[in-house]
Amino acid sequence: MPTMEVLVPTHQCKRRRLKIALHLRSHGFCGDGERRKFQPQRSPYPEEKTRNHGATHENGVGLLGQSREASRNLNVSCGAGQEEKRQPQRSNACEALFSILWKNSGGNSLSSGWDVSPPSSSSPDNSSSLSDPEDKERERVMWNRIAFRPLSRCPSCPLYTFYSPLSQTSNYQELGRSRKQGWHLLSCQVGVKTTNMVPHSMMFSSSMSFKTENRNRHAKNFPVLDGNIPSLYRHVLEGNARNSEICIQRYSELLATVNKGGGEKAILRHTQRNKKLLVRERLKRLLDDEPFLELSPFAGLGLPYGDVPSAGCLTGIGKICGIWCVFMANDATVKGGTIYPISVKKQLRAQEIAIKNRLPSVYLVDSGGAFLPLQAELFPDQFHGGRVFYNEAVMSAMRIPQVAVVCGSCTAGGAYVPTMAEETAIVDKIGTMFLAGPPLVKAATGDDILPEELGGANLHSRISGCVDHFASSEAEAYECVRNVISTLNYEIPAEQTVDYDNPLYSAEELLGLAPQDYRYTLHIKLILSRMIDGSRFQEFKANYGTTLVTGFAHIEGQLVGVVANNGELTHDASLKGSHFTQLCSQRNIPLLFILNTAPHSTEPANLAQAEDHTNKLKAQASMMAAVACASVPKITLVIGGCYGNESYAMCGRSFEPNFLFLWPNARIALVDSRHFSTYSPIWDADCIEAGPNLKQLKEKLEEESSAFYSSARIWDDGIILPQNSRKVIAQCLRIMKQQTYQFMALQPSPLPVIRM
Repeated sequence: MPTMEVLVPTHQCKRRRLKIALHLRSHGFCGDGERRKFQPQRSPYPEEKTRNHGATHENGVGLLGQSREASRNLNVSCGAGQEEKRQPQRSNACEALFSILWKNSGGNSLSSGWDVSPPSSSSPDNSSSLSDPEDKERERVMWNRIAFRPLSRCPSCPLYTFYSPLSQTSNYQELGRSRKQGWHLLSCQVGVKTTNMVPHSMMFSSSMSFKTENRNRHAKNFPVLDGNIPSLYRHVLEGNARNSEICIQRYSELLATVNKGGGEKAILRHTQRNKKLLVRERLKRLLDDEPFLELSPFAGLGLPYGDVPSAGCLTGIGKICGIWCVFMANDATVKGGTIYPISVKKQLRAQEIAIKNRLPSVYLVDSGGAFLPLQAELFPDQFHGGRVFYNEAVMSAMRIPQVAVVCGSCTAGGAYVPTMAEETAIVDKIGTMFLAGPPLVKAATGDDILPEELGGANLHSRISGCVDHFASSEAEAYECVRNVISTLNYEIPAEQTVDYDNPLYSAEELLGLAPQDYRYTLHIKLILSRMIDGSRFQEFKANYGTTLVTGFAHIEGQLVGVVANNGELTHDASLKGSHFTQLCSQRNIPLLFILNTAPHSTEPANLAQAEDHTNKLKAQASMMAAVACASVPKITLVIGGCYGNESYAMCGRSFEPNFLFLWPNARIALVDSRHFSTYSPIWDADCIEAGPNLKQLKEKLEEESSAFYSSARIWDDGIILPQNSRKVIAQCLRIMKQQTYQFMALQPSPLPVIRM
C-alpha cells in the first residue's frame, strides 16, 4: 500500500500540527504520532458514518472503537521532499483528502502564485501515472501546500470552530525565539522533527480551559500552612504592630503631599488660565474604569535640589480597551513640567518595565524641557535624558507599540517624545511642539510669534506631519488613543472567572508580622499563610536548608514559585534556592522572592568556620547565577531587611526583577546601622580614632536605609502596604502574563517605525 507524509516545519507549529492531525482524523486518517506507514483502509460501507465528524472506518468503527490498532499508522515527518522515494504517492486516500480540501477552497488555488488543478481520479491499483519529473515536482509542492493550508480558509470544515483558542501559549521562553524564526513552507530549510498527535481526550478542549481545569482540580491538594501565632510571641507581634502604625502614618502624610502636585496656585493656573485637565483627570479619561498600578509615587521627595512631587510625572500600568499599558504622564503643575534628573530616571524605569513585560506605552506629554541648572546630571551620560529617545526606537523595533498625546507644551527634548512615537495626537489650542519657544525666537531674531504659529496643532497635523491625529479637545484626544490601542491585534482571551480561596488568616495581621528589626522576625510561613490562596503551600525540600523556604503556591488562582528568607542564607539554603530557581525556570513558573536578609554574619573564629564561610560563598554565587539566568518573570517583595550580598541572591534591584516593592518598615543598606558596632573592629586605626565621625556615619546610614529614602530615589517600584501585598502581586502576575497573547510577526523588524 502507498504511504502518505505530512511535511511540518520544526519551530512553533503546534497549532498547525493539531489542525492537520484533527483534519485527517475527521476524514478517516488516524494515528498515534509514531513514525509508521499509514495504510489507508477502504470501508466496505461508505455510506456508514461514525460519530467522529463523519469519519468512516473499516466495519463502521470510529476513532475510539475497536479498529484503533489498525489505525495507528500515520507517518508524520518533516523536511523537504528530497528524493523521489520520499515524495507522496498518489492513492485513493490522497485523492480523497485533496478532493475535500479542493471543495472547501471553492476550486481556487491553494496559495497565491500557483495554479493547481483538481486531481483526476486514480486507477484502482493505486499506480502513479506521473512520469515527467516536472510533474512530480509540481505534485510535491502541491502536497506541501495542502499540508500547511490553514483551516481558516475552509470555513465549511466541521473542525474549524474548535481551534482558535489553541493559538495561546504560556511558554515565556518561546517569546523571544518566535520573533527570530520565520516559516520556510516550500523548502523546509530549518531541519526536521517528528510531531506527536494530541490525545483524543484533549481534542475538544482548548489548551487554556484544560490548564484551568487541571489547576483548579489539583491546587486544593496542597498542604495547608499553620498560621496561628503562638502566644509566646505576642509581645513581638505588638512591637511590630506599633512600628507599622508609625510607618503607615508617614506613608499617608507623603501620599497626601504627592496628591497635591505643585500646590494650589499651580493647580489654579493650570486649570483656569491654561484650560487644561489635571494629570489624574487625564488618566481617568484614558484608562478603563478599574484600578491601575501606580509606580514610584514617592519619587522626588527630599532630594538635595528640593522636592519634586512624583518626580514631575506619573507612571504606572493600567488597562486601555482591556490591554495592559504603561503610561507616562507629565504633571505640568510641578515646576511647569520641567524635567529633573529624577524625572528622567522615573521615565527610564517605566520604559524598562514596558520592555521587560512587552507592554504598549502611552505618553501624555506636557513638558517645559530640561532644568538647565542641573543639565550636567540629566544630559551627557549614557542613562540620562537621551536614553528615553533611544529606548523609543528600540521598543518600536521590538514591536512594542507607543502612542503619544501632545496635551500641553513640548519644548526642546520634550518635543522628541511624541515625534518618535508610532502614532501621535495633538490637542488644538493647548498642544504645541518646538525646540525653541517664542521667547528664544524673540531673543534670537527680534520677531514676535505666537506659540500656535510656531508649533501648534494645525501646523504639525497639516504641514510638518509630526503628528497623526488632530483633536479639538482633550477628551477627543484620549478617545483617539483608545481607538489606536484597539487596533494592536492582540489576541487577549476573554477573562474567565477563576475560582480561588482566600487565605485562611486575616491580611490585617501582617502589620504585626512586618519586622521592625531582624530580631523581631517571626517564621516566614506566618506571612505566607496570609498571602496565598487557601493558605496552601507545596513546600520544596522542607527539611533541607531551612533558613530559606521554597515551594509552590497560588495567588488569586495564578501559580507562582516562592523563595522566602527565614534566616541567614547558609550554604545549604543557597543550594536549595539555586535548585528551586532552576526548576521554576524549567517549568515556566514566575518567581516571587520575599526578602528579609540577615544584617550581618558572625566572623569566623577558627579554620573550620573560615572553611564554612568559603563554602557558603560558593553556594551563594551558585544561587546568584541561577537567579540572574532564570528566564521567567520575577517579582521581589522586601518585607524587612535588604542587606549586603545576600540581597543579590534574593533578586535585589541589581538582578533586574520585573517588579520590586517595599513594605513601609523595610530597610535597604549595605550594612544595618543598628548593628553598626559589629563592623568597627575590622576597620583600620584611623577610622576608629575618629569617634565623632563614626556617630555621624551611623546617623547617615540610619537615614539612608529607610524605605522612603529608597523610594524617593527610585531604587524600587514603590512602597505598598502589607495588607495590599496579595492584590498587588496578583495584578503584577496578570500584567506579566499578557505578553504570551501578543501577536508575533513571522520576521523580526530590523527598524523602528519612522515617521518621516
